Amino acid sequence: MSVDPATVKKIARLARLRVDEAELPALAEEVNGILHFVEQLQAVDVTGVEPLTSVVHVALPRRQDVVTDGGDAEAVLANAPNRIESFFTVPKVVE
Repeated sequence: MSVDPATVKKIARLARLRVDEAELPALAEEVNGILHFVEQLQAVDVTGVEPLTSVVHVALPRRQDVVTDGGDAEAVLANAPNRIESFFTVPKVVE
């Protein structure tokens, strides 16, 4: 796949980027280099290779999934600038 300066101009417009006309050929060359690299990656045989989320196999620590009462409401609301009963109050943001 090859990208020409007109395509780069269209991509820049869609991304709401301001690009000078003089920069379009250089940007097209850079995008073509990136696409060439992606094509090289697609040529690699990855059959039998498991997908990774990390290069190090580490099990993440997990907490027990237990129901709690959420703590002490009075302590949570102690520094609230405005409150009604046991709720935070905030200014209206939608008219």
